[in-house]
Amino acid sequence: MRYSNHWLLPEGVHEVLPPAAAYLEQVRRQLFDTYRSWGYELVIPPFIEYLDSLLTGTGADLDLQTFKITDQLTGRLMGIRADITPQVARIDAHQLKRTVPTRLCYLGTVLHTRPDGFARTRSPLQVGAELYGHAGVASDAEILSLMLETLHLTHINNYHIDIGQVAIYRELAQQAGLDKEQEHQLFDVLQSKAIPEIHSFLSAWQVDTQAHEMLAQLVYLNGDLSVLEEARHSLKHASHSVQQALDEIAALAERVPDHALHVDLAELRGYSYHTGLVFAAYVPGQGQAIARGGRYDHVGERFGRARPATGFSTDLINLVSLNPQQIENKTIFAPLASTHEQQQSLQQQIQQLRKQGQIVICELPRQNADAQAMGCQQILSWDECEWVVQ
Repeated sequence: MRYSNHWLLPEGVHEVLPPAAAYLEQVRRQLFDTYRSWGYELVIPPFIEYLDSLLTGTGADLDLQTFKITDQLTGRLMGIRADITPQVARIDAHQLKRTVPTRLCYLGTVLHTRPDGFARTRSPLQVGAELYGHAGVASDAEILSLMLETLHLTHINNYHIDIGQVAIYRELAQQAGLDKEQEHQLFDVLQSKAIPEIHSFLSAWQVDTQAHEMLAQLVYLNGDLSVLEEARHSLKHASHSVQQALDEIAALAERVPDHALHVDLAELRGYSYHTGLVFAAYVPGQGQAIARGGRYDHVGERFGRARPATGFSTDLINLVSLNPQQIENKTIFAPLASTHEQQQSLQQQIQQLRKQGQIVICELPRQNADAQAMGCQQILSWDECEWVVQ
C-alpha cells in the first residue's frame, strides 16, 4: 500500500520544533546543573537492551509497554526501553557496586507500545533521579524535594502532591489472609474506588469482619494531613507495620513543609513495583500525574544485589508544554562584505560576537532574504573602518 502522507509521524510520537526545542534544551541544562549541585551524577543508559535484563524486577504493565525485537547477531530478544529506572538500578547494582548512598540522574527518550500517562504520548523524554543505599524517610524526602524543585524550574507552581503508602495495603491484605490472586483483584477495584465490589469480594472470600472493615476503609482515607489521625483510629487493629507506615507519611510531610500535600491510602500506583512511600504531582486540567516517584527497595534483588532505593521521574516535554516560556535572543545579521578588507574585518567581528555568546546569522550569496526576513533584531553595518552592531 502506498501512502502519500509519508512524512507523518506515528500516532503518539512527537517532535519538538523551534523555538520550543531551544527552551527545552535550556531547561535541561538548568535541571542537570541543579541535580549536580545536590550530588546527583549523570548516567546515560542504552536505548535498547536484552529483554531479560531490561524487564528484570518490573511488573507486567512494563512488559506490555515494551517494543520487542530480535538481535540479528545473537538471536536473543531485545527491548526498546519503556522506562529508564530499571536500567539505572542495574547500573547501581552491577556497574558501580558502591556500598555508600549513591545519587544518580538521567534523561532520555523512552518508547511505549501505547499512549499512557504523561500527555498521552508514546515517546516521553523521561528525566529523573534515583537515590540508592539508604532506607528511610530522609531519602524519600530528598527525592520528593528534588521533584518539587524540578517543577519550580519548569515554572509549574499550581500543583498538589498525592502521598500514599503501598505497604499499608500489602500488610492489610496479608493480615486478611488474601492470596496473591485475591490481593491483585482487590487492588483493581480499590483503584477505581468501587465500594460495592470491594465489600462483595471481601464477603465472598470470607475475610473476618475486622480485616474486612480495615480494607474497605482505605477508600475513605484521603484528604489533608488530618486524615492520618483518622487512619490511626480506623486501622488501630492493624499490625505494627501499618502504624509505622502512617508514621512515615507524617515524617515525610514534616520534612517537606509548605506544600499542598494530599494523603490517599488507596493510591497504589506502581503497587507491583513500589514497596513504601509513593507520591505524584497533579495540576488542574491534567487527569494524569505530571511527575511521580516513590520507594522501590526490592528491585536490586533481581540483579543479585539488594539495595534500598527511591526515585522520581517525569516527562520533560510535557512539563515545558504546560507552561511554555519564550527565550529572548537578539539575533545579529551579518551581511556580505563588498571588499576583501571588509570581509576580513567582518569575520573577526563575527568570531568575537559569538565568543561573547551572541547569535550571528551570516547572509549567503544570492540569498533572497534581508535581516528582518531572517528574524534578526540587529545588523552589522560597515562604519568607515569597522563593523558595528546596529
